[in-house]
Amino acid sequence: MQTVWVFHGEEARFASAVFAAEADGLAWAARHGVSGLLAEYPVGDGCYDVAVREGRFRSSREHHGTPGHVAGFGPGLRHVHIRDGAP
Repeated sequence: MQTVWVFHGEEARFASAVFAAEADGLAWAARHGVSGLLAEYPVGDGCYDVAVREGRFRSSREHHGTPGHVAGFGPGLRHVHIRDGAP
């Protein structure tokens, strides 16, 4: 599965950067001293679909799988919390 790394700043409405590799995202975050989340996302599929397919998420509540739930589903892959440019 091909993935990318997306940086989403604290309290930001939109993501601010996308990287092919985690190391590139960490270097960028350090260079700019940013705080937020650097998360791995699948390319060509939704996070919800990948998590269900891989058995990392099972629907257990009525709202699971609804449009709002799918749209707000977190990456579920690897992620790094960053504060002032440092993991």
